[in-house]
Amino acid sequence: MFAFQMEKCESKYCGCLYYSSNALARLMTKMADEEFAPLGITSSYAILLNSINEKPGIHPKEISQQMQLSPSTVTRLIEKMETRGLVERKSSGRITEVYPTKTGTELQVKIVECWTSLNNKYTSILGKENSAQLTESITNAIQTLR
Repeated sequence: MFAFQMEKCESKYCGCLYYSSNALARLMTKMADEEFAPLGITSSYAILLNSINEKPGIHPKEISQQMQLSPSTVTRLIEKMETRGLVERKSSGRITEVYPTKTGTELQVKIVECWTSLNNKYTSILGKENSAQLTESITNAIQTLR
């Protein structure tokens, strides 16, 4: 089924883009969540809060586009962050805007520190050039497959 086998890979599925990309996503998510654990948030919440802190009043649709998630997933993330007191929604008619709370804003410096630490961690493992090439290849694949 999968004729291509990579060296050092013990799974018969290593030659499958679907399998490999999901395995990479799981590893990266674990690594990212470990970085953000001291803040009490996962990497998904950190990305969400970073987007809101950078553009207070951002619309959920714009967050959805930035995070490449469905609007319903973003809504659930926002609701959970609201419950934790990190963001708040303000609606005017059919328009909803999302703002950081004071607590959410205060986390921004630590969020940036965690992202920097995460980047340094995977770059030190993969190498700067390999990390940049992998990121570019994945981004291009996403755009092509859409």
